This record gives sequence, C-alpha cells and structure tokens, in this order.
Amino acid sequence: MTTLYSRHPDIRLTALEGEGVVLHLGARRYFTVSETGLSILEALKTPKRFDEIVVAITDEYDVSAESAHDSVKAFVDHCVSAAVLQVS
Repeated sequence: MTTLYSRHPDIRLTALEGEGVVLHLGARRYFTVSETGLSILEALKTPKRFDEIVVAITDEYDVSAESAHDSVKAFVDHCVSAAVLQVS
C-alpha cells in the first residue's frame, strides 16, 4: 500500500512576500509557512507520495535529496498533526 499526502479540503493558500499564509477554514486557524512550505503545499494540490514531494522540492530548489528529505519529513509531519494535510 502506498501512502499519499494531500491538502485538507478546508485549506486555502496565499503567497505573501516570500512566505505563505495557510487558512484552515474548518478549524478557523491560520498559519504562516516559508516559501518552501508553500511550495510543498502547492504541490499537494493533488495527492502525492512522499518521494514525489521530495523530488518536487529538489527540482525547484538547489538542495540535496538528503536535505530535502529531512526538511520535507519535518514539515509534512507537522502539517499532518495540525490537520493541514491528510494521509491516505
């Protein structure tokens, strides 16, 4: 079974001066994320496997696969715990 990550349907994103603002309509909370975090969330407009997210980040930024893996893992785990992302 393949794990897929996707944005919660109540999430809205806005880019703002080098970072992103994430609004969770259901929870009535908002978060700010880095430019990289916003890129991850935008990539998850459609469900993706973890390795696909890492590839999206290494394609967009000048970063090693190992560094991208660690950063994406920390960000995705935080977003899942905050109900910004869903796992299926």
